[in-house]
Amino acid sequence: MFSDRPRGQGRPAETSPLGCDLFDLSYVEMIVTGSGTSFAKGMQILSPDRRYGMFAVYAFCRVVDDIADGDAPMADKRTALDAWRVRIAALYEGMTNDALDRVLRAAIMRFGLRREDFEAVIDGMQMDAEAPVVAPDEATFDLYCDRVASAVGRLSVRVFGDASPMADRVAHHLGRALQFTNILRDIAEDARIGRLYLPRELLVRFGVPADPARVLDAPGLPGLCAVLAGRAHDHFRAAAQAMAACDRVAMRPARIMGASYAAILSGLERRGWDRPRVRVSVSKPRKIAAVARAYFG
Repeated sequence: MFSDRPRGQGRPAETSPLGCDLFDLSYVEMIVTGSGTSFAKGMQILSPDRRYGMFAVYAFCRVVDDIADGDAPMADKRTALDAWRVRIAALYEGMTNDALDRVLRAAIMRFGLRREDFEAVIDGMQMDAEAPVVAPDEATFDLYCDRVASAVGRLSVRVFGDASPMADRVAHHLGRALQFTNILRDIAEDARIGRLYLPRELLVRFGVPADPARVLDAPGLPGLCAVLAGRAHDHFRAAAQAMAACDRVAMRPARIMGASYAAILSGLERRGWDRPRVRVSVSKPRKIAAVARAYFG
């Protein structure tokens, strides 16, 4: 559990984002900025209420991800994730214990965030925590991507300002596009720690061993990666089509995120799939161009 301190310091809660105490907001923002991500900077385009709503969602994801990736024994990870299931259920009953709880509760009430989406994220982290994921079948692969990426998207689009069925469709496709890109980018890093997220059926199709220690040098790996990249492009296109039917302003952060990851995918394709150990970084001009197109598009 996080440390806490007396509330009521700073501006009155009713004049602060989400009506939350300023210490609570600062604490949640500290989790975000302390993770070393550029996420906080990217959310500056949002209004204060929505920005801190996204900070709360991100902080929740960061905390449960740290549990799954930590060095604690498996039983301890399971206990910690189960505690978060209880904690999320309590939020929907109006019960809070600390700063993160209070800001999450405020975001849930303000944006109509669904309990099942938080629970799906925890379930995804449980998949990583139970044992290293190695060559899941296609159905398990898709379920994993839905839980760790699209479920986060379903929470995010509501904070962004669109709770329509088409916004959920954006989350479905964009989440998968982003997760496929992450998996393709991190094949070598994942293999080093004994993980292999590539679907078993594709491994068999391209004659790639379902062994993290051998996957990087397999002759069939480039063909497999090209197929998965093609699927990612399909999801990017489907997400863009769904965005066209959504609130344009609300979808601006999703467009920017999609453009940023599409640039990473393009960078991986320019590098070539036969060099999985070579890290790819997108140049600053390319990033700026991609973000600008998404922002003004």
